[in-house]
Amino acid sequence: MKLIGSTTSPFVRRIRLLTQDNDVEFINIDIFSEQGAQILSQNNPAKKVPVLVDGDTQIYDSRIIFNYLSQKLQLEPLSWPQQNLLTVIDAANDSLVSILLCQRSGFDTQSDKLFFNLQNQRLASIFPVLEQAAQHGEFGSWHYPSICLFCLLDWASFRDLVKWQHFRALQAFYQKALQQPLVAQTDPRL
Repeated sequence: MKLIGSTTSPFVRRIRLLTQDNDVEFINIDIFSEQGAQILSQNNPAKKVPVLVDGDTQIYDSRIIFNYLSQKLQLEPLSWPQQNLLTVIDAANDSLVSILLCQRSGFDTQSDKLFFNLQNQRLASIFPVLEQAAQHGEFGSWHYPSICLFCLLDWASFRDLVKWQHFRALQAFYQKALQQPLVAQTDPRL
């Protein structure tokens, strides 16, 4: 299997961390370069990372890749509460990626515009929910939702897009997660 993506994507990083004990080749591309964009276009019509290639099968989107790998590698299925947490984490990631792309396009993402207001309101409601889940031990094990939460928090810090460090349970989770295998090697700052 091959995983196509970039080292800076939180969606790619979560799959890299998930597959650390499996034989999955990581193909790092710069999605904004001509060559990277061409590789991406050849492997995913949505032109998004990550893409998992398994023989003749191409799987798009980290959530779908997780589902595919769960079946293929016989991973423990997620509970409905875990699925809901993953939806919340994905929504925060999506909002932050949208904000970053808008900033890079020259938009003032703090301006009073519907799109930016919706993203910022979503983030303001999500982080307290994640804090409460962390307080209740929902991220006590290093499972896929925990991996996704770590990738969200670390990427948000890396891109300096949202301040979450005042949430004590999330901060404790983050510090513990930093000790997990492959976390240092997949750091987007490298």
